[in-house]
Amino acid sequence: MPKQLSLSQHLSTLELLDRYGNASSVIEKSHYQIIWLLSTGKAPKQVAEMTSYSQTWIYQLINRYNERGEEGLGDLRASNPGKEPLLNDVQQAQLHQVLTNPARDGGLWNGRKVAEWMSQITGKKISRMRGWEYLKQMEYSLKVPRPEHDEISLAEQPSWKKN
Repeated sequence: MPKQLSLSQHLSTLELLDRYGNASSVIEKSHYQIIWLLSTGKAPKQVAEMTSYSQTWIYQLINRYNERGEEGLGDLRASNPGKEPLLNDVQQAQLHQVLTNPARDGGLWNGRKVAEWMSQITGKKISRMRGWEYLKQMEYSLKVPRPEHDEISLAEQPSWKKN
């Protein structure tokens, strides 16, 4: 039989009910409702049936509330800054400087070449796609001249113009 999770008493049942009624967002409101229902003695399975949330999510909310109290409830995605960028500001400036020069092989810069350069700087293996993303982020694009026929005659071109 699974161990019964107990709810920490960060807030009283009346305080939870008040916060449930005064919540500003839908997510925050549903989280307070779940914790309030649990504080009244209802089982997680009953609360899951009443609120249409899964029992797994109910247990995750219980753990978040027990660990962080009121700060553990609500939409926490807004406060998540995301993953750190692969290159810091100085390294991005270096990449921008490097991109102003031709690539080592004399060709154009592409995702693979940028990724190789980034791998040397960071010491981590960087995929070609990340190299391409940084290339696009720096507003660079592949600039390839239009193809020309091998037997082009510059002297005959004016005679073919319509005007």
